[in-house]
Amino acid sequence: MKIDWAALGSVFGVSLVATVALVGLFTLGIVGLGKQEKAAAAGGSAVLARTGAYACFALCAAAVAYGIYLIVS
Repeated sequence: MKIDWAALGSVFGVSLVATVALVGLFTLGIVGLGKQEKAAAAGGSAVLARTGAYACFALCAAAVAYGIYLIVS
C-alpha cells in the first residue's frame, strides 16, 4: 500500500482553509446580530448589521449545501 502524501496534504490544506473560513463567516453573522441588538436597545436602526448577518448565514448555508452536493454526486 502506498500513500500519496501530496494528495493527503492537499486535502488537509483545503479542509483547514474551508473550516476556518466557514467558522469565521458564522462568527461574523453572530457579531452582526449582536450589533443589531445593541443598536435596537439604544433606539437606533441596525438594518445594515442585520442584513450583513443574514448574508453571512446564507453563505454558510450555501457552503454546507455545496459540500453535501459534492459528497452525494
